[in-house]
Amino acid sequence: MKALILAAGFGTRLLPYTNHTPKPLFPISGNPLLNLIIENLKRSGCTGIVINTHHLHEKIEAFIASQNYGIPVITQYEPTILGTGGAIKNTADFFDASPFMVINSDILTDISLRDVYEFHLGHNQSATLVLHDHQAYNNVSVTNKGSIIGFHEQVAPSQDGIMKKLAFTGIQVLDADLIPLIQQQNYFSSIDLYQHMISKNQMPKALIVKDHFWTDIGTPESYLDTEYRFSAPQAFQKAFSISSTGMISKEKLKGDGSDRQWYRLSAENRTLILVRHGIREQIDTCEVDSFIQIGQHLQQKKIPVPAIYGYNAFSGLVFLEDLGDTHLEDVVKQLKHHKDRMAVYQEVIKLLIHMSQNGKIDFLPSMTYQTREYSKDLIIEKECRYFKDAFLKNYMKMNCPEKPLENDFSDLADSALQNGMRGFMHRDFQSRNIMVKENSFYLIDFQGGRIGPLQYDLASLLIDPYVALPFDEQMELIDFCAKTLEDIVSVPIETFRKSVFYCALTRNLQILGAFGYLSLVKGKKWFEQYIPCALQSLRYYLQKTDKNELPVLKTIAETLKNKRGST
Repeated sequence: MKALILAAGFGTRLLPYTNHTPKPLFPISGNPLLNLIIENLKRSGCTGIVINTHHLHEKIEAFIASQNYGIPVITQYEPTILGTGGAIKNTADFFDASPFMVINSDILTDISLRDVYEFHLGHNQSATLVLHDHQAYNNVSVTNKGSIIGFHEQVAPSQDGIMKKLAFTGIQVLDADLIPLIQQQNYFSSIDLYQHMISKNQMPKALIVKDHFWTDIGTPESYLDTEYRFSAPQAFQKAFSISSTGMISKEKLKGDGSDRQWYRLSAENRTLILVRHGIREQIDTCEVDSFIQIGQHLQQKKIPVPAIYGYNAFSGLVFLEDLGDTHLEDVVKQLKHHKDRMAVYQEVIKLLIHMSQNGKIDFLPSMTYQTREYSKDLIIEKECRYFKDAFLKNYMKMNCPEKPLENDFSDLADSALQNGMRGFMHRDFQSRNIMVKENSFYLIDFQGGRIGPLQYDLASLLIDPYVALPFDEQMELIDFCAKTLEDIVSVPIETFRKSVFYCALTRNLQILGAFGYLSLVKGKKWFEQYIPCALQSLRYYLQKTDKNELPVLKTIAETLKNKRGST
């Protein structure tokens, strides 16, 4: 048995993802689908395989060249897509006088291909199409005796009647003597061949299968569903050594400010967290890559983060240790006494120092997906201008003095970077990204990490509007952090404070930009309730700067007092 795998298509339903990766190379649990199909054909007794290519053909050709299958596996490039029939005609020299199999490159199934081939050898029709009941695609008319008598169109009942309409699985076997019937033209569909056979009363034979697994990955959701079906059991196996998880239930969790989706998975009284980042839209490093690589790096450095039990950086699916539902925010809001809050925050600050200093060891810039470090350009573009555009202009509908404001932004960025204690910076170190499980703290959402000043993460923790920590307690904790650092680095406490003040301002601008964007553009209106606290914090830390510093920002902050959302 030889086979043709149809792999020339553009994968238009999977755009934009097929702009960089051809559909047959989409990975399923780390294994390209094309490879799974080839291995299935080999197990079924296939002795040679030809693959037609067109879209991103060089990537398919490079993949095949890198493999050693033990049987001939070659590619046949089509400068112009020829259709199924045209592909068969174009690869005719590869086949011998025996029947050959044709299979689509975007399907995954447990249908026995050996049984399909044996079925074809057991009847006298020239073509066998494997069909099943798949409601969305049932358009092949089949008689009670298993003869195919039409495609798509309404077909009048034959003498033995139409059994039903069924769907084509993308698996077919043809006799070699059909190849001469394919017309020589640029594009030819195999359906045209079958229609011709039907007109000559030479009906293709249907092999109707039931109780099987079959899916195609032709759409983003079908691809993600397929990837989940295979990778979720593997994650449970790795996490808990559960050999058979049976039914895995999935509960959607409340999201955050990002577009990612979170789920709690349950099987045999064990749980994992699934985060869906979305199928990657670019070859370059993206968010999911940083999430995986930084998470693994921090775990290696003994920094408490959720264990990663499985991932596919292409599909964006990552399976994590379940840390429960309790955030630092939840714990702090239950503490009524100052000393209790201080005790908790002091432990978190110790964790922050540990993360900063140990996380920077062996940290690779290639792990980051935005910028390699916390830089002046990042501050101005992603924090200052984000505040100006997303919050002042779009959310508050304010006109801004562009040039003077840019001067303030430049000065603020320089001040925030001056005297910074460099280490691994989380960049979103706030109460909802710190989980509490069995009285221990764990860090999540670290994918934005990079090298930067510890003072920025400290400022993020203290000015966090979800908790609204009193300003006097913020000052107390700044001093606690400075004293704790005395054994690591010698920084005058006043210098350290100033550095935190400036970082608090850059962070505050980022927070307000995010709240404006999420509320207005993303429709996540619940973020609006935290805007007044963030504006109060902005005014407070602006007052901590020298009298003549940041004059435009100070004027804007005062103006915002009397505007919507700044009570």
